[in-house]
Amino acid sequence: MTETPDRAFVVESDELEVGDRVVVEVAGMEIAVVRTESGLYAVGNYCPHMGGPCGQGMISGMYDRDVGEEMQYQHHDEVVSCPWHGWEFSLETGEHLAKSGSRLPTYEVTETDGEIYVLLD
Repeated sequence: MTETPDRAFVVESDELEVGDRVVVEVAGMEIAVVRTESGLYAVGNYCPHMGGPCGQGMISGMYDRDVGEEMQYQHHDEVVSCPWHGWEFSLETGEHLAKSGSRLPTYEVTETDGEIYVLLD
């Protein structure tokens, strides 16, 4: 484990399987780190709506229109829903799916030598 001022250790890689998540405190902030089939994501664990533990909510996808105007289930394992009131956010961008301007902070995640780190600015 090699922590530096620009990265914080989260967990050993083999402790975070697809579908798992862990909430860690980094620089006084709670951050949820999630491993999905799409990869590793890190988001703030504080919903901008009412402060719920957003990073601990259900991970899913969403229905979206394709080019032919058909509704199709897309973005599998790329959406997190706050467990308190269901606000939905993109794991990749942190953007609220319906309310422009509301978002979760997102953090870059790296996996090196069997360890997962959150990168800090």
